Amino acid sequence: MFLISDLCKILSTYLDDDKVKMVYDAYLFGAEAHEGQTRMTGEPYIYHPIAVARILAEMRMDEKSLVAAILHDVIEDTDIIKEQIVEKFGYEVAEIVDGVTKLNHIHFDNKQEAKAESFRKMILAMVNDLRVILIKLADRLHNMRTLGIMRPDKARRIAAETLEVYAPIANRLGMNIMRHELEDLGFQAYYPMRYRAIKEAVLKTRGHQTAIVKKIQTALETNLHKENINCRVLGREKHLYSIYHKMQDKHLKFSEVYDVYAFRLVVDNVDVCYRSLGVVHAIYKPIPGKFKDYIAIPKVNGYQSLHTILFSPFGVHIEVQLRTQEMHDVAENGIAAHWGYKEGEDNANGSAIAQSKTREWLKGLLELQKTSGNPIEFLESVKVDLYPDEVYVFTPNGDIMKLPRGATIIDFAYAVHTDIGNTAIAAIINKNHCPLSTQLKNGQTIKILTASDSTPNPAWLNFVYTAKARSNIRSMLKNLHQEEAVVFGVKLLNKCLSKLQISIDDLSQTRIQKVLEDYHLKTFDDLLTQVGLGNRIPQLVIRHLFPDQSDTLDEPCKKGQSLNIKGTEGTVVHYGRCCHPIPDDNIIGYISSGRGIVIHTRTCSNAKEFYKQDQKWIDLEWSHDINAEFSVSLRVVVEHRKGVLAIIASSISDSEANIEHVVTSNLDDQLSSLDFILSVRNRQHLAQIMRNLRILDMVKTITRL
Repeated sequence: MFLISDLCKILSTYLDDDKVKMVYDAYLFGAEAHEGQTRMTGEPYIYHPIAVARILAEMRMDEKSLVAAILHDVIEDTDIIKEQIVEKFGYEVAEIVDGVTKLNHIHFDNKQEAKAESFRKMILAMVNDLRVILIKLADRLHNMRTLGIMRPDKARRIAAETLEVYAPIANRLGMNIMRHELEDLGFQAYYPMRYRAIKEAVLKTRGHQTAIVKKIQTALETNLHKENINCRVLGREKHLYSIYHKMQDKHLKFSEVYDVYAFRLVVDNVDVCYRSLGVVHAIYKPIPGKFKDYIAIPKVNGYQSLHTILFSPFGVHIEVQLRTQEMHDVAENGIAAHWGYKEGEDNANGSAIAQSKTREWLKGLLELQKTSGNPIEFLESVKVDLYPDEVYVFTPNGDIMKLPRGATIIDFAYAVHTDIGNTAIAAIINKNHCPLSTQLKNGQTIKILTASDSTPNPAWLNFVYTAKARSNIRSMLKNLHQEEAVVFGVKLLNKCLSKLQISIDDLSQTRIQKVLEDYHLKTFDDLLTQVGLGNRIPQLVIRHLFPDQSDTLDEPCKKGQSLNIKGTEGTVVHYGRCCHPIPDDNIIGYISSGRGIVIHTRTCSNAKEFYKQDQKWIDLEWSHDINAEFSVSLRVVVEHRKGVLAIIASSISDSEANIEHVVTSNLDDQLSSLDFILSVRNRQHLAQIMRNLRILDMVKTITRL
C-alpha cells in the first residue's frame, strides 16, 4: 500500500519543505472530503488520488500539480465546491481541478455526447494549463492499473477509450513511458488472449537473445570509449502492444517483428551524438534509407534523437537511437519534463522545444473547437490529429512543413493559412500541376494557386486528412450555405410581395417582430435562412405578415412576377435529375425542406405531382444574363462500329461541351445506346450539339432524356 508518507519521501528529494507541506495539507483536505468513500477494491478512496500524485511525483512535477492531483475528484465526488479550493490552495490549483472534473451535472441527450463534451472541456482547460491533461493521464493510468476489478464489458470499454484517445494523447505530448504502459494495459484488457500469446512468445525468445544483446552492447561501449566518448548504452525493451500493432499494421509474423535488437546511446551533447553515429556506423554497416535525423527536424511532439538501423554479424538488425540526457528525459516524459528543469538551466532547451510543439498543437485544437459543429465532431477531429506519422514537405520559400502521412494538397494549403485553403484552385508540386486531392510525399515542394473569389468545394471533404482542414471546410461551407440561404430567402419573399407591389424593405419592424415572435426566431436573418432552405414556405410567411391581404395573394402571378434563376444561387438551388432543366426551358420550382428550391421542367412527370401541393411550388423563369453551365441528359443510338464512342465524344468536344458521364449498352447486334450527361449553356447550345451529331452517318437517333 502506497501511503502519503511514501509520497512525501519522494517529494522531499526535489521539493522544498514548505512545498511538501502544501501537498500534505491537500492530502488532509482530500481525505476529509472523501471520508467514508471507497473504491471497488474496498480500499479508502483517498488512496487513488495519492497514487495519481505518485505518478506525477515520479515525473518530478511541481507542487501545484500534486495538490491538484490529490484534489482532482473532490468537486465531482464530494460536497466541496471550487470556491473552497480557491480559498485554501489558490485560484491556480482550483482551475486545474475544475479542468479535470467531468460534467456530471449537465444534461446531455446521450452518453456519447456527455463523454465528448467532457473531453472537449478537458482539452480547452488543457489549453490554459497543460497540467490538466497530465493529471488526467495519471488518473487514467492508475485506473488502468486497477482495471481487473471491473466487469469484463466495462473493462473493455475503458480499455478501448484508453487505446483510442488517452494513449495517443500521451504520445502526442511525447510521454513515452506513460504511453507504453497505457497501451500495454489497454491491450491486456481489450485483447487478453492475444496479450498472453505475445507475452509468452516474448518470454520464450528472450532467453535466446541475452548472449547476443550482451555482445552487441559490449562492442558498442568498447568502441565508443576508444574514441573518448562518454556514453551510456541502454537496451530498449519492446512493448507488447507495439509488437502487436506492428504485426497487424504490416502483416508480419512475430519472429519478423521481434528479430530486431534495439539500443539507446545517451551522450553529453549534440555534437557527440553525430560523432557517435560515425563510430556506430564503423562497427556495423547501416541499412540504406533507414537513417532519420530527428535532432535537426524534431517530431511534432518535440521528440529528438538520431535513428539508424544496422546489419549485424549475428544475422539480425540492430536499431540504435542516439540522444543527449535532456533529449532522453523529454523522450521519456515529454511535456512533463518541462517541470523537471528550472528556468534558465542550460539543459532546458529540449523541454522548451517540447513545450513549443505542444503549444502549437493546442493552438490548433483551440481553432478546431471553434469551427466544430458539436462536441462529438470535435472529439472525432482530435482523434484524427492524434496519430502523427509525419511527411515533410517544403513551401516555395524553402520552409519545412510537417503534416500527417496521408495528408493532401488541401491539407497543406490549410496548414499554411486558412485563407489559402479557402481560396485554393490548383497546385504545383515540383513544377508539375497536380490535382488538389494528391497525397503528399517527403521532400516535395508545393505551390498553391489561389483565386480571391474561390470557395471550398464540398467534394474536398471526401479526401482531406487533417482535422484542421476538415473543420475549416465545413465551417466555410456552412457559412456560405447560410449566406446563400439568406440571399435566396430575400428573393423568394420579394417574389411573393410583388403581388402587393412592395418589397422586404417596405416591411415595418412591427410586422417583422410579430412574425419572429410567432415563429420563435431571434433575427430576421434566421427567418430568411429558413425560407431560403425551404423550411418555411414563402407564401405562408407573407400570409402571416399580411393576414388581411389573402385575396390579393391568391391571385395568379402576372408576367414579371416569376422568380428569376441565374444558376449562381449556390447550394440552395438544385436541378432535378429526372429532367435536367437548362436555360430557355419552361421551369417551375418545388420547395424542398432543408434543400431550398428544386427546379424541374414543366413537362417533367414529377412536376405534375407538385401541382397538387400548390403552396410548395413556385413560378420560375430563367434570367437573361446567365453565365453558367448546366447538366443535360442525351441518348444517342448508333451503329456498331470500331471507335464510334471516340468519334461521338470528339464531335461533342468540338461543340464546346464537356462530357460529365457516359453509359453504353447494346440494343441488339447492330445498334448501341450511348447515354451522355453533358454540360451545356442553354437550349441553343444543346440544339447545336444535336445538329453536329446528326450529320454523322453512324448516328441513328438522338433524344433528350
